Amino acid sequence: MAESEKSSFSTSSLRAYVMIAVLAGIWLYFHWATNSIFLTPRNLSNLATQMSVTGILAVGMLMLIVSGNIDLSVGSVLGFAGGIAAYSLSMLGYGLPAAIVFAIAVATLIGMFQGALTAYLNIPAFIVTLGGLLAWRGAVKWLLGGNTVPVADETFKAIGQENLTREVGWILAGAATVFTIYVAYRRARSEAQYGDGKVNLTRSILNALIPVAGAVAFIWVMNAYQGVPIPVLIFVSVALIGAFLMTSTVFGRYLYAIGGNPDAARLSGINNKRNILKVYALLGAFTGIAALIFTARVGSAAPDAGTLKELDAIAACVIGGASLMGGRGTVFGACIGALIMASLDNGMSLLNVRDFMQDIVKGSILVAAVGLDMMGRKQS
Repeated sequence: MAESEKSSFSTSSLRAYVMIAVLAGIWLYFHWATNSIFLTPRNLSNLATQMSVTGILAVGMLMLIVSGNIDLSVGSVLGFAGGIAAYSLSMLGYGLPAAIVFAIAVATLIGMFQGALTAYLNIPAFIVTLGGLLAWRGAVKWLLGGNTVPVADETFKAIGQENLTREVGWILAGAATVFTIYVAYRRARSEAQYGDGKVNLTRSILNALIPVAGAVAFIWVMNAYQGVPIPVLIFVSVALIGAFLMTSTVFGRYLYAIGGNPDAARLSGINNKRNILKVYALLGAFTGIAALIFTARVGSAAPDAGTLKELDAIAACVIGGASLMGGRGTVFGACIGALIMASLDNGMSLLNVRDFMQDIVKGSILVAAVGLDMMGRKQS
């Protein structure tokens, strides 16, 4: 391994450990300040459900930010896609499958449209999506007539409100354990065969037990209340898809290359425009999924649904170590950032902190995270 690769690996690993330590500190403080309420299974279940929407948006936003772009419209698109689903179910009488397809398809098409304007017409992403923030919010108000549209379909509401049974939770934990150990075994065998041959198979499998222990602990805590929430299961699935795309596909490597140096990426044969269009479409699809969870959880679509969700997603990525300049960031970091943001919301709400103070705290943390990122760039 080259010296620069070692340095990059150690830096990203250190950043991950620091984020986990910060998260642990936040949890311990709120547990103490709320008289041992914060870390109860019930509140952790609520916390996981609350972060699922922001987490899904953060996964897609991370991929976009890595490519050197940004999307300020995802909150408005979330509201519009949720409105499409509710309107299809309650006003047009379509079934659940059609409503789900409509919501995801509309959000994906919006992402492709904005991506095309950015990639092929060279309009800055900031301007395109800032216009989208206003335009799609107006579209929500037009669609719903300025009113809240309730959803009566219990199956649809289950997407955001129900939990898996405890037995299913443990089955998932067992499947995750077997899969994680198998992947670690295959990776170690591959490194032994195609690398320098110096691979400790036992240590590789033992390292894989760390995420396995985390998964088992998570299932145990969720089952101690009502089981794994369905929104959390959807979020974890999206996060795994995002992590796979960013770490194990050519598409993911292209996004890092485009964000790191777009001119060099183009000269090396990468189709920058096509890949930017793809990542905008992917973020649109994830936004559609998040819209379904958000609408199902509240049981209705409202003209102001999803307001400021784009800022939560961007903040989660930045807090998680992504650079707004592009070329750096991980899905794991974005998920930890989303969990930190949700933990602050949950903890401050339990402490009855006023809304304006919550906004001040979160805004200050976002600015501090960007400031630290810029300081790190100057030192490197």
